[in-house]
Amino acid sequence: MWDLIYFLDLVGTFAFAVSGALSGIEKRYDVFGVLFVAFITAVGGGTTRDVLLGLTPVSWMNNIVYIYVIIAAVAFTFLTSGRIMKWRKTLFLFDSIGLGVFTIAGIRKTLEAGLSWEIAIMMGVISAVLGGILRDVFNNQEPLILQKEIYATACFAGALLLFIFYLAGVPLAVSIPVAILSIILIRILAVRYQWSLPVFGNSRKK
Repeated sequence: MWDLIYFLDLVGTFAFAVSGALSGIEKRYDVFGVLFVAFITAVGGGTTRDVLLGLTPVSWMNNIVYIYVIIAAVAFTFLTSGRIMKWRKTLFLFDSIGLGVFTIAGIRKTLEAGLSWEIAIMMGVISAVLGGILRDVFNNQEPLILQKEIYATACFAGALLLFIFYLAGVPLAVSIPVAILSIILIRILAVRYQWSLPVFGNSRKK
């Protein structure tokens, strides 16, 4: 079952790279700028996770396929940018899939390193959201994780659900897909119905 996570991880890498490349094109960066933003969006979370876990060289350095996937995503974005701008819902769906897959992949890596489930959940969330944070920071935008929108919370909920399944003895073949789907559904429903967490203070700057 973990092998399927690797395949989905590549899909998530492609989707996040497209997201980063698209943001770079919108900012009118040059080719190198677009490639850079795509790269940090796709591997930023996983790189930080691996460094924190002491797993060096990090994943994308050990597997050149990730680099090829990112380059392909950037090329795809350049070739279809005129049409892809209209695919916001599709990109949002892929972004949500990426969040779900990267959360579980981060948990897997952490558990394989011999650390506790508590740390694994934290690393899962970091794997999923940090690439988007870096993308927004480099684009001089407020990261989604700092807004009211449900983002990291969806990853945490899915990770916690996977832990509950583990305690209950649910097979991985069931628990992993359900955990990933839960993250995707929470993210989609949160945006659809404008769910949000409470905000501290009386007001928020817009």
